[in-house]
Amino acid sequence: MRKLFGTDGVRGVANLEPMTSETAMKLGRAAAYLFKRRSGRHQIVIGKDTRLSGYMLESALTSGICSMGVDVLLVGPMPTPAIAFLTRSLRADAGVVISASHNPYQDNGIKFFSNDGFKLPDEFETRMESLIVSDEIEHLRPTADDVGKAFRIDDAEGRYIEFVKRSLPRDLDFQGLRVVVDCANGAAYKVSPKVLRELGATVWVIGNEPDGMNINAGCGTVHPERLQEAVLHHQAHVGIAHDGDADRAVFVCEQGRLVDGDHTMAMTALDMQQRGLLKQQTLVGTVMSNFGLELAMAKAGITLVRTPVGDRYLLERMISEGYNFGGEQSGHLIFLEHNTTGDGLISGLQILALMKRTGRSLSDLARCMTAVPQVLLSIRVKDKPDLAGLPDVQRAIRDGEAKLNGTGRVLVRYSGTEPLVRIMVEGERDALIRSVADELAVVVRARLG
Repeated sequence: MRKLFGTDGVRGVANLEPMTSETAMKLGRAAAYLFKRRSGRHQIVIGKDTRLSGYMLESALTSGICSMGVDVLLVGPMPTPAIAFLTRSLRADAGVVISASHNPYQDNGIKFFSNDGFKLPDEFETRMESLIVSDEIEHLRPTADDVGKAFRIDDAEGRYIEFVKRSLPRDLDFQGLRVVVDCANGAAYKVSPKVLRELGATVWVIGNEPDGMNINAGCGTVHPERLQEAVLHHQAHVGIAHDGDADRAVFVCEQGRLVDGDHTMAMTALDMQQRGLLKQQTLVGTVMSNFGLELAMAKAGITLVRTPVGDRYLLERMISEGYNFGGEQSGHLIFLEHNTTGDGLISGLQILALMKRTGRSLSDLARCMTAVPQVLLSIRVKDKPDLAGLPDVQRAIRDGEAKLNGTGRVLVRYSGTEPLVRIMVEGERDALIRSVADELAVVVRARLG
């Protein structure tokens, strides 16, 4: 069982294992060793979000990579999907992002992209972890001019802005649209407002004053309340919220109501179907997607395929079976024909384009799906034993399913990035699903909390 990597790279409290300078240096050395697949000089791109600890980890990763004779291309604070693009654009051997996404500032993380801009498969991460644990490459120490160098890429921001704009038709602009964007004091604090303004929208910005410690604090996708207030205050047509590394986007309609990833996927999939762009008439979601999404898609003749939670699992399914659109309730949306990972800026542009092209408001577009009542609970845990091997928890799950009697579903799973158990119960009756969720929470908390 892997110790370092979760569902989205390595993550934890910065300066505590595994998010220490020592481990970051070892990760850099292991990555440099594994990605040296061709002759000549090798390069790895490193980007980060705006966390204070990003400086420490960036320096350690750079040192580890250079110590293996590989050069580093530093781009500074940039969205995660920008690193996926820049890795391809700069013909680098790999890309690294230092970010803990939507987590608070004291956390940080490290995740990798291969040279084609895709996140690494499990077996590659397992191999990287084994190199760190075994000290197998400890003896590899290039010297003299074989040591790697670090370079700063000054035009990374402009490259990425032009890339995301190319996801739209050249004759489409956003003149007349009034937009509020919440950058979560994170990686998109510069590029997201610039893109929207260059495309002609009237833009108000919040969450664009990072200080190293305010990323995701009372803002962004996990705290959209300020955005909702700002949309109403400015009488905007739409609000867009990013998370700390800007691979997500959730929306607020002109009436100040939140439009989550499920509703966004529904309206987008229906539009793509009508324009003949949805491959195999299939949308890829996760086990967390609301049952109402499945009903809306079935009504339109679209199949909803579900995967485990995590955009890497969405991508694996999309690539292996030839699908081109998928996402998560949390706001990760993958437009595979535009980028190789979830991209909050591209997601925002696609929804604005849908509004402009159809002349419909976001609230009107969101009516294409009616969510089934759903309760989501998170319980902090000390460790993560296999849930299937806990009889009391399994018994509580079966009891809950019996009470729903075929009118809903129960899902209990570990978070892949935090020490949490997620409990999801959905069904037709609010009181019943709340009761089932609360009873499950008591059992899980007693066993694992």
